[in-house]
Amino acid sequence: MRIGFACLAIAVPGSKMSSCRLKNAKPERLLSLVETNLNALDTLLSYNIKNKIHLFRISSDLIPFGSSIAANIGWEKTYSDKLTAIGQRMLDSGIRVSMHPGQYTVLNSPDPAIVERAIDDLQYHAKVLDSFGLGPEHKIILHLGGVYGNKAQATKRFISHYNELNPAIKKRLVIENDDRMYTIEDVLCVSSATEIPVVFDNLHHAVNPPNKKTDDGDWIKLCSQTWGISDGPQKIHYSQQDQNKNPGAHSESIRISSFLEFCRRQPVDHIDIMLEVKDKNLSALKCINCISKRDIFELENEWAHYKYAILERSPVDYQKIRKLLNNKSAYPALEMYQLIETSFDLPVSSGNAINAAQHVWGYFKKISSEAEADRFRVLVENLYLGKIKIETLKRFLYRLAVKYQIDYLLTGYYFYI
Repeated sequence: MRIGFACLAIAVPGSKMSSCRLKNAKPERLLSLVETNLNALDTLLSYNIKNKIHLFRISSDLIPFGSSIAANIGWEKTYSDKLTAIGQRMLDSGIRVSMHPGQYTVLNSPDPAIVERAIDDLQYHAKVLDSFGLGPEHKIILHLGGVYGNKAQATKRFISHYNELNPAIKKRLVIENDDRMYTIEDVLCVSSATEIPVVFDNLHHAVNPPNKKTDDGDWIKLCSQTWGISDGPQKIHYSQQDQNKNPGAHSESIRISSFLEFCRRQPVDHIDIMLEVKDKNLSALKCINCISKRDIFELENEWAHYKYAILERSPVDYQKIRKLLNNKSAYPALEMYQLIETSFDLPVSSGNAINAAQHVWGYFKKISSEAEADRFRVLVENLYLGKIKIETLKRFLYRLAVKYQIDYLLTGYYFYI
């Protein structure tokens, strides 16, 4: 079982994708951005390899305006060596990647211009994966699209337009149920007519179930039958509902107990699970660490990233986790993450926030200027008096971490969650 995350990572410096406004999108500018983004992807790849995360969704923004004005600037030739090297790293490390065009890539639209743009976008995504030298198990995920007042006709249009696609697209395309229009049963019907593999999305299914009532496991088993040998292992999407938002909204983090229960009910071996969650790589590492018996030192390394974010919420849980990790012969991953989840349910009080900030300030004590030290003292006093929010103080500390290149802080979670 591979577990992964989508597109962006938290606390991985140098991994952010860049773009520009359309008016500035000249070929030279776009080629420069492509190089920047390939370097960012390479940074993300290094992070994933280091942390043994073997499933990842590449951002569609990798090539800015890739399906339109950048389609003919020759980025795939200009950076062929870099693309090949990145793709080889993926293959050597066993990382499976995918891409997921956005909501405007609609293959079943009744408007031919929209369909043409959708095909251009799919062609772009296929070209990216081809440029890496990756096989057909590295997929492009697509929703069926709109209903347009007649679901049967819209479904027929999807099938018709799919049948006309370039084989380079067809070998990679997989389809997914959505949270409003097409249920998993609808998608399986399209698959039976086209032999397109189906991705089951559990949260979409919970929000938009078919009339036929059966549990997730049965649908996952049916979906497994749509995946051929050349498609690689079956892939599903997993997310949890944000209880404070509308149905279908992804949670900030994956609750580990619910995830493990989902895995226990999993009817298919060798399945890949893409997490769709706000905290991205953090939840991926949490889930991987809890289903895989790793070394205690890997848990300690992850705890080092969390520690100041926990300290500002719950000094009690902070001490409990430190004590938990004292036993070097144990592997208390589940217990550690449950305590982390408990602490994140708590509000940040000014007293705890100041305590954590003073610990972080310790990294700058001997290297900061007198003016920076004075500024820190003023901010702490103002936070204590309720004149500012903790975010103001943390922004100041973050700027210092960037200025003095304190990697321990920049790769920790204190500034980001």
